[in-house]
Amino acid sequence: MAQVDLFTAPVLPAPASAEEPGPVAYATSAPLAARMRPRDLAEYAGQSHILAPGQLLRRAIEADRVQSLIFYGPPGTGKTSLAQIIAAQTRAKFERLSGVESNVADMRRVLSGASNRLLNTGQPTLLFIDEIHRFNKAQQDVLLPDVESGVVKLVGATTHNPFFFVNSPLVSRSQVFELRPLTEAELLGLLRRALADGERGLGHLRIRADDDALAHIVRVSDGDARKALNSLEIAALTTPPVADGVIPIDLAVAEQCIQKKAVVYDGDGDAHYDTISAFIKSMRGSDPDATLYWLAKMIHAGEDPRFIARRIVVHAAEDVGLADPMALVLARAAAEAAEFIGWPEARIPIAEAALYIATANKSNSVIVAIDAALEDVRSGRTLAVPSHLRDAHYKGAKQLGHGEGYQYAHDHEGHFVPQDHLGEPRRYYEPSDQGVEKKIKERVDRWRALTEAARIHVVPAKDRPA
Repeated sequence: MAQVDLFTAPVLPAPASAEEPGPVAYATSAPLAARMRPRDLAEYAGQSHILAPGQLLRRAIEADRVQSLIFYGPPGTGKTSLAQIIAAQTRAKFERLSGVESNVADMRRVLSGASNRLLNTGQPTLLFIDEIHRFNKAQQDVLLPDVESGVVKLVGATTHNPFFFVNSPLVSRSQVFELRPLTEAELLGLLRRALADGERGLGHLRIRADDDALAHIVRVSDGDARKALNSLEIAALTTPPVADGVIPIDLAVAEQCIQKKAVVYDGDGDAHYDTISAFIKSMRGSDPDATLYWLAKMIHAGEDPRFIARRIVVHAAEDVGLADPMALVLARAAAEAAEFIGWPEARIPIAEAALYIATANKSNSVIVAIDAALEDVRSGRTLAVPSHLRDAHYKGAKQLGHGEGYQYAHDHEGHFVPQDHLGEPRRYYEPSDQGVEKKIKERVDRWRALTEAARIHVVPAKDRPA
């Protein structure tokens, strides 16, 4: 009996004629997404950025020159299907493990068999590991010697960024490819192919699917081919045929079969950090609409309101700063309100603070200034506190000359007096001309000019008359 491929349901024996391939009988219990897995690159949908003709990965697959690979991307983007295609193209022995089900003993068994096979027959082994991020560091380290020596060619699949969730030595020995969500046009093509395919798809049924129904499934699937195909199958199998035996799939049926859109959002992975990054950059970029969209995505996905509020507070100071000091006040108030009331009402003060930042005058002078000063402290010569600025409130301070010559600013006109506060000229803060900071800039420029003039005309102590 022919060995069952791990990616597909059982197949019938090959036909006598190689020119006329026989039908493939798929287990009726297999979901539509499994039955419609692409059999070659011609059927594969999406990922043109790595699989278009002439692209590196496509050339490597077609030439059977695939090295160790790691595919990562959201669910339903074709990671396992691509591994299946590589397995069909290669002359290597195909082995599969799962980060969910397999353990170190399973890995050692496969690696030992691969080593013996390579030594005795010269046949390489292609090891596919699904959900590779589920293996811990020690488990991943077991793979390293055999991947490095070429005993196995690794193809790993993960929904998590491998640069964070896969050991660095393993990543450095593999080519990493990011798979992207399928476009609506690509998903629509998959649905129409499944409706027309009488061998693996739904073509044996008399289905009339309205364009707006398919468009709804495509839109709500969020680039997930598995979700789109399985939702179409649910619609087809649960809708009774009308008088002429046709199964009508209209918008109402499609809405029932796919219902609420499940936002792709992991609490500690790429979606979490990418979404907050987009939120921050939208506030910084003064785009209130984009700011609200990314905020709504986080709210819908159940993000912790304190996390969002903390980032708003940070960026009130970082991106608005002294151009509008009220931004930090409002951000802090929103954080306290969110802590006090929680979801869903917390969306209101959080949105208010986010919109205030998005529409406020912008200045990053605060973060630039403090970072420049920190860099000087870390890498430069440490400055001593000038004697006239040192604490003069304790007994004996006067004998040391501490506080001598210090001038009290409030005793002078405009509550300012030029004097040295650092020991040598240094400049970190450069006020912008935005909003409130424009007036701050005028004051600071005037004070700096007076201080510089006083520094130029001061008579050194050694040259002063006795």
